[in-house]
Amino acid sequence: MMLSRRLKKSIQSRLEQFPAVALLGPRQVGKTTLAKDISQEFGHSLYLDLENLDDREKLKDPRAYLALHSDKLVVLDEVQRAPELFQTLRGLIDSGIQEGRKTSQFLLLGSASMDLLRQSGESLAGRIAYIELCSLDVLEVGIAELERLWVRGGFPESFLAKTDDQSALWRENFIRTYLERDIPQFGPRIPAETLRRFWTMLAHNQGGILNAAQLASALAVDGKTVARYLDLMVDLLLVRRLMPFHANIGKRLVKSPKIYVRDSGLVHSLLRLPDRESILGHPIAGMSWEGLVLEMLQAIASERSQASFYRTFSGAEIDLLLELPGGKTWAIEVKRGQTARPEKGFYSACADIQPDRAFVVYAGQERYPISDNIEAISVMDMAKELTSFPHH
Repeated sequence: MMLSRRLKKSIQSRLEQFPAVALLGPRQVGKTTLAKDISQEFGHSLYLDLENLDDREKLKDPRAYLALHSDKLVVLDEVQRAPELFQTLRGLIDSGIQEGRKTSQFLLLGSASMDLLRQSGESLAGRIAYIELCSLDVLEVGIAELERLWVRGGFPESFLAKTDDQSALWRENFIRTYLERDIPQFGPRIPAETLRRFWTMLAHNQGGILNAAQLASALAVDGKTVARYLDLMVDLLLVRRLMPFHANIGKRLVKSPKIYVRDSGLVHSLLRLPDRESILGHPIAGMSWEGLVLEMLQAIASERSQASFYRTFSGAEIDLLLELPGGKTWAIEVKRGQTARPEKGFYSACADIQPDRAFVVYAGQERYPISDNIEAISVMDMAKELTSFPHH
């Protein structure tokens, strides 16, 4: 089964507009496959993996080597491994622009967000566009595969595995590799077992309000250490920190972020839930489903949109508030079941916020009005609604 990635056209159009494009995403999410697919269509291209010693050797004198290939689209994979390259890239890009080549010089792939943004942003400001490749979503796999996507998560090799057992084994190895090999490259040494416990605690509390003191106590570390662990997992694009909506409406609002492990398959692996039956028998099932849907909707929404949640101390709550281009605000509640009955708190929150549109996204297929301004909608239809907004 070959999967076509939704972002391919976006990346191609950015390459037609900018000299450099950075494609960010966790390891194994499909960046290299997609980049090679795009570069083949360019005809003249060069691919270098900065984790490959032979390719690193070629870049001993990066300016001289890359200048030899100035007529090609150069793909640099795992570029965060060579931060010293960014200054050189700036000079090469500027030379290319002076020679009339204003676009499509470099496609940079990176599996860490903040580090890469900081390094490249300082050197390449105005010369680079950023795109994040997330896990597979419902628009890429189709509605018939949504349940499998939930159980296995959206990393292509996990989703496409022949059996659930093979998928679970792939994810277990993915987690171990991150903990033992990848994370130690990104700063101070953190014991793999401690970080696994932290990641597992986040999975147990999927979609919960961050309680740093509780996590610190459970791990026998201080609050600053918990903040550092969380920053690291967010930077590696493995965990999402969904911030609260700030509104001056005279209500006491929850001000701490909600935390989601970004891939539902990793939630299930961290909690040792190998298949659908074990997931459905576990209390995490509802929040795991919510996390999958919210993650997909944020990935599909225009990058110029702002995502948050709304919760008051009196129980009014909106799972996802999307502030979309053009000043529109959509309120979204997610339900795992076949019935789309919103909680009382959703009505209260909509009365507070007065969104332009409000939806209850549920596991059924029928679309119908629940009240004057709240609509029941399937996951697929909600995804299609979001694609109607411009992404550039």
